This record gives sequence, C-alpha cells and structure tokens, in this order.
Amino acid sequence: MNILITGGAGFLGQRLVQALLRKGTLVGPTGAPESIQKITLLDVVAAQMPHEPRVEIVAGNIADVAVLRSVLSEKTSAVFHLASVVSGQAEMDFDLGMQVNLDATRLLLDVCREMGTKPRVVFTSSVAVYGGALPDVVQDSTALNPQSSYGTQKAIGELLLSDYHRKGFVDGRVARLPTISVRPGKPNQAASSFASGIIREPLNGLEADCPVSKDTKLWLMSPEIAIACLLALHDLPSEILGSNRAINLPGLSVTAGDMEDALRRVAGEAVASRIRWIRNPKVERIVGSWPGAWDTSRARHMAFPADTDFDSVIRAFMEDVA
Repeated sequence: MNILITGGAGFLGQRLVQALLRKGTLVGPTGAPESIQKITLLDVVAAQMPHEPRVEIVAGNIADVAVLRSVLSEKTSAVFHLASVVSGQAEMDFDLGMQVNLDATRLLLDVCREMGTKPRVVFTSSVAVYGGALPDVVQDSTALNPQSSYGTQKAIGELLLSDYHRKGFVDGRVARLPTISVRPGKPNQAASSFASGIIREPLNGLEADCPVSKDTKLWLMSPEIAIACLLALHDLPSEILGSNRAINLPGLSVTAGDMEDALRRVAGEAVASRIRWIRNPKVERIVGSWPGAWDTSRARHMAFPADTDFDSVIRAFMEDVA
C-alpha cells in the first residue's frame, strides 16, 4: 500500500507518519489490512526525519497540479490531506488561504479523480466550519456557518469531498478536529494558538498571554488522540459513514479558566501564575464563533478513542517533551 500525507512536514503530519510506520498496515481497497510499502510526505518545505526506506520526502507547492501528479499514482490507496494555512494566517492573507486551503484541495481531488482508482481520502476539517447562533450541543449534521475565511475554506473543502465521494471518484472521509492542545514547539498564527501556549510556555518558565476571557469554552483534543482518530476514520468501512461523510471527533469541552485550573493542579501555583489574561478582541471574535461542545455519539458508537480529562493531557505533554 502507498500513502500520501499532505502537510507531511507539519506537526500532525510528522506524528502521523511515525504512527503509520509503527502500525505497519492500513486497511486497503479490499477492506483488509495491507502492508505499508511507501509513505510520501508532501509539504512546501522538506520534512525532517531520520532516514526510513519506506518514506519519500517531497518539497513542493500543493497548489501546483504538476507536483500533485508527481506524488499520486494508481498505486496510491490512501491520502491524508492535512496541509492548510492556519486560521489566523488565512484571515490575514486571504489569497494564500484560498490558494492552499481551497484551490489545492480541489486540485488534489481532481488528480485523484484522474487516477480512476477511488483512493481513500481523509480530509482534516475544523471546528471553525460552525458559527453564528449555535445550539448548546452541535451535531454532525448542524448546518455549517463559518465566521472566518479559514472556516469557509474548510467548509467548502468538506462539501467538495462529499460530492467527489458521491460521484465515485474517491472514498471520502472528513475529520472535524477540535483545537489540538498541547502542541510542542513555538506559537503559530492560528487563532487558537494560545490553547497550547498557556500550558506550554508556563511549563517552560515563560509568561503566556491568554487573549480570551476565562469563561470562553473550547473544544480540545490531545495530539495523540487526534492521530488515533485519523487512523480509525481511515479504516472504517465506507458504508458506516453513510451519506454524511463528516464526523465530529471526540474532545474535551473546557473553558480557558478550566485549563488554568488543570495546570495549577498538575504543575503548581507558581507555574499557573505565569498566565496573563490580556484579551484580544480579534482573537475573541474568531474563537468565540466556534462551538464549545458538540455531540460525538456517532464517534463513540464507532469506538473512536477520546481523552479522559485535561489534567491527563497536560501530564502526557510533560512526559512527551521530557
């Protein structure tokens, strides 16, 4: 089996390739597990990882159809489409967001259609596809109403993938990801970057600004569970998803204040006191449009893994970076 990961140099892409290499198999077109022969990592920069004979690293523009044709072939059975311009950056640079988050997604689907082999395509969408006046608990079928360019681009990508699936061009699956926390490394331009920063930086002895109020509710998922859910979604029999190809992945509904309390319990008052509450109206507008809770009964029915509590997420992060 050959696999393509777009955004392969990114945070989730790097974790996904390592998980696939450890797993060694993935469900193939016949519905049975198949040995992984090759994983291609495509990103605008070359992915950095130790040499592995099963991994091909390609640096190129995902919005270039020639690049996509060079990394996709009739032997490609699975595509994990993770590449994107993050929310805050997509809001600031409209053209770049449209090119990477929308135009490249359609090009990818068109090249998959050209192959005529109906590969499984797992598309990572976002909580940002929702917005406006929302019910207390958002369902998989709640109408999409994005309030940002990023959310709009992800919502269009969902609809495109669903239609390409309906036409029989791909076996499409959409993973609506909660905000991933805690991410290692440095802050990025995502509007939700603070959801990792207010944990990561204090643990590293640094102050961190939280741009939203303590009662702002967030829907969070740890990196480990995100990868496990992507693999589970790929391996599901197609008929289980039915006509609704998008699934809200299980997460934790917590407030920013809850996150501070969890950090205090796990790491102590001195660490938690490094969070500075400095509200930013631009960030609050974007994050405040996202749902803080949604129904995941379909995911639970399909035995998707889930985090237990945010204290455990912080402890896992501390162990991971130790």
